[in-house]
Amino acid sequence: MELVYSEERHRHEARELPDRDLAVQARAGDMLAFEALVLRKTPAVVSVARRIVGNAEDARDVTQMAFLRVWEQLSRYDETYSFNTWLYRIATNLAIDFLRSARSRQKAHTATLHLVRLREEQTGADTSRAAEDDSATRLFDRIAGRLTGKQKAAFVLREMEDLDTSEIAVILSCGESTVRNHLFNARRVLRREIERVAPGLAGRSGKKP
Repeated sequence: MELVYSEERHRHEARELPDRDLAVQARAGDMLAFEALVLRKTPAVVSVARRIVGNAEDARDVTQMAFLRVWEQLSRYDETYSFNTWLYRIATNLAIDFLRSARSRQKAHTATLHLVRLREEQTGADTSRAAEDDSATRLFDRIAGRLTGKQKAAFVLREMEDLDTSEIAVILSCGESTVRNHLFNARRVLRREIERVAPGLAGRSGKKP
């Protein structure tokens, strides 16, 4: 009974710790600390992965792979850096690799729904959900093969996760100028395709880096 109580107390205490402290404890073999990290970070990782691969089921697969990779590579984690950045780097790279596969290209059909909804919210457009979904599907069909994995990841991390270009550069293992180039090209493609499908939604499709 005392052992169970001690474990529950440790689990509760772990939930109160910062990410970095949990990662350090997990690196030392503390499974409850790792469990706390997984529970805390799963929603964010699923969200990012889903926006990149375009499919909730595949996003969950990517998330599982990401945390497995985290566990395997915890010995390499440097606590002087943000755990969140390190985690996003692993998850984003796996999502990009997944996106490149034939299976993910065939199954991904909702990735740009968020972009259309965001644009409609910003412009105050009053469009039915059915028409919105149809436009998003047609839009995705047109741009899916034109955005590279890095372009989509950069766009998602900047516009939907609101990360700075400096942090995105670390996540994508490239320079900030390359991130800005990915964003510029992604916005250019999206702007062009949105204009073709729904001219009323066209405009500035994102924030400045």
